[in-house]
Amino acid sequence: MLQAMRNKMHGWPSIILLGVCVFAMSLFGMESYFMSHDEAYVAKVGKHEIDQRAFQDRVNQVRQQQVAQQGEQFDSSSFEKPETKLRILDGMVDEQLLQQANEDWGLRVPDLAVRDYIAAIPAFQVNGKFDGTSYQAWLTSQYKTPEMFEREIRSSLAIQLLPSAINASTIVSDARLDQFLKLQNQRRDLRYFVLQRPTLENGTVSDAEIEAYYKSHQADYMKPEMVSVKYIEVVGADLPLVAQPSDEDLRKRYASEKQRFVQPEQRLVSHILINVPTNATPEQQKEALAKADKIAAEATPADFAKLAQQDSQDLGSRRLGGDLGWLEKGVTNEAFDSALFALQKGQISKPVLSTDGYHIIWLRDVRSGQSKPFEEVRDQLVKEATAADRDRNYNDIAGKMSDNTYQNPTSLEPASVALKLPIKTTALFSRQGGEGVAANPKVIAAAFSDDVLVQGNNSALIDLGNNHSLVLHVDQHVPAAAMPLAEVRADVQQKILDERMAAVEKKQADEALARLHKGEAMDAVAKSLGVAVTTVSEVVRHAQVPAPLLTRAFLMPHPADNKPQFAAVDMLDGNYALLAVDKVQDGDLTKLLPEQRESLRQQMAQAYGYEAARELIDHLKAKTEIKINKQRL
Repeated sequence: MLQAMRNKMHGWPSIILLGVCVFAMSLFGMESYFMSHDEAYVAKVGKHEIDQRAFQDRVNQVRQQQVAQQGEQFDSSSFEKPETKLRILDGMVDEQLLQQANEDWGLRVPDLAVRDYIAAIPAFQVNGKFDGTSYQAWLTSQYKTPEMFEREIRSSLAIQLLPSAINASTIVSDARLDQFLKLQNQRRDLRYFVLQRPTLENGTVSDAEIEAYYKSHQADYMKPEMVSVKYIEVVGADLPLVAQPSDEDLRKRYASEKQRFVQPEQRLVSHILINVPTNATPEQQKEALAKADKIAAEATPADFAKLAQQDSQDLGSRRLGGDLGWLEKGVTNEAFDSALFALQKGQISKPVLSTDGYHIIWLRDVRSGQSKPFEEVRDQLVKEATAADRDRNYNDIAGKMSDNTYQNPTSLEPASVALKLPIKTTALFSRQGGEGVAANPKVIAAAFSDDVLVQGNNSALIDLGNNHSLVLHVDQHVPAAAMPLAEVRADVQQKILDERMAAVEKKQADEALARLHKGEAMDAVAKSLGVAVTTVSEVVRHAQVPAPLLTRAFLMPHPADNKPQFAAVDMLDGNYALLAVDKVQDGDLTKLLPEQRESLRQQMAQAYGYEAARELIDHLKAKTEIKINKQRL
């Protein structure tokens, strides 16, 4: 239909029709401004909106994490599924609920916690200590300021405030721990025997039976719809450079962006912190200031480390004698920064009030800021210029490819010739995908779309990410069709025989179980069937017993009145077993070491804390208006 419209859209009638459409569409657009702007967000949590960019950034972040974890096993198609996107969005909604709860209840992340977290990141450390140079270099490589990164860290720590508080307050009593251990280490006495596979008396399958089974299971014997496609593609990494950047161009870039390559002034700092509670009374504030004044009056460079170890309430730096390492402007909060950069080398400050409390700061040394020379950063500039050049080249060719294939919708040849891009062809593949580009969900969706498969047009430009895009055209289409009976006859016959055998095996097992329930001795039943009984005592959950038997044994009820519990168990390999549970005993707690008990207690506390945190989030969801715009996923 689309191709038919394209072919007919010529002359004055088409211009008039186009004008009417544009006018109608413009009114529709104006109406949307007055009516609603709901389409702008992916989700709305209370008054806060999660926009498209934030959601896409999170999706990309999760994708990168899974690529790093799974390597070649990573399945990119999972990120095209609505349930995956909704799961990621649900996590963002949970985070926003926790952020709003923090605001409502007055919870905040102290500046000191942000600083300590950043200082503990291994990438920013040299010889186990925070290194400002490494930190600044990383920020530059990510095009971030310290303030931007600190906001990110503060936000990530903020969503942990309530769950961490819940975990810290979760208590697992000795009674509950013992109850769990008794159940976890429970012991069961078992008897079982495995039935011999019976002989199938009727091994003949008639033509009528085969035909009837084939017709009733037609969906199992279908060849899927298949297509192969021709395509042209642009891969940014494979594009040649238009020209290597000259030294003159690189020096101009260096001069215009010189600030990026400045090594900022750094100061070697130690401090002593006297905490002030968040909701401190005037008396508490006076008490903390008096203590800080006393320490500041007594402190000298010679004994500063000793005083820090003795009096500082910053647990992170206290054991290091208050050492904070080399710091740059912007790493700490504004009050601390102002005081620090007003000191002369060797000076000790008077108490400085910040959101964390009172700091006594000792400036131990100063390293002046300096610019990296052009020669030192030349390779970085070349790399950046090269990447920018490739990006421009890729965007130019991809744009031309998109325009050309749209203007010539029934063939890839014109674009291939004009842009000197070879036409490639895939093997046949189904809606489940194939190999190479045919494994990509976007390619599969385009190949089986109405416009491409039915109308015979080129696809729109398909962005595969990482400066890789293509346009495709269906080359061959094989409709779905039932496999001929002659082709699958042997498989159908075997399926019928397998079902007969399964029914005979089930009947044999049920008959044996009925005999046990009637009170016949297990040994006698087993002997009559030509098998022996296996007895195992005090079996635990990880015992060396066939898995189907072990799973079923610990699901069966306790024996009552000294009478065993019986069950027929499908062994999942074509056999059945008859199982008896004779005795159940609690786990022996005397065999557990104290450290094992405590380790388990911590695990249980974390599990209970997690559940409690989930209950809190569910409660917050119930009382918060949440809107999901699925069209934006």
